[in-house]
Amino acid sequence: MKQTQAFQFKIVLNHVRPSIWRRIVVPSDYTFWDLHVAIQDAMGWQDCHIHEFRIDDPRIESQLSIGIPDEDIVDDPQFLASWEIAVAELLSPANSKLLYIYDFGDWWEHTVTFEELHNSQSSITYPVCVAGERACPPENSGGPHGYQLLIEAMEDPNHESHGQYREWIVGEFDAEKFDPAAVEFDDPVARWNLAFGDK
Repeated sequence: MKQTQAFQFKIVLNHVRPSIWRRIVVPSDYTFWDLHVAIQDAMGWQDCHIHEFRIDDPRIESQLSIGIPDEDIVDDPQFLASWEIAVAELLSPANSKLLYIYDFGDWWEHTVTFEELHNSQSSITYPVCVAGERACPPENSGGPHGYQLLIEAMEDPNHESHGQYREWIVGEFDAEKFDPAAVEFDDPVARWNLAFGDK
């Protein structure tokens, strides 16, 4: 059956100023795994660390944790597999915000807000990134605090860590640069097979 509706989300990286954010539109039949892949691609992360969604479930008046169940990483029997839960099961106008955490070391928190339901357009291939501002921080840059130090050091040639960061960041890094049209989205099924296909 052809998909006829799509969800619009705004993703804001918390605790970073000026704001780094994206607006994406995804198929309404997405699972949380699919949404995870879309967030990774839109933000510019490399999907090389663990992730977790936290969302209130009004049906049980409790917060759910959704991601990749792994008892060695997350000691919580209520941690649900993201590919088994449809986003539409938990979204509503009254329950429109999710917390998305990426990299339990750097601890990047994103506020994900469900903004509206669209009728899909046959001329658009979903998911699509329609807006956003500023570049994604480099992986392993130390979370919001570490990223702020990185920016300060790279912008000041006299900073004691300027050379160290310049050597670490391969190529040019422009913190202000972002082009929604340049975002390319992976197939979430292919990403899942790459991660778990031999398990």
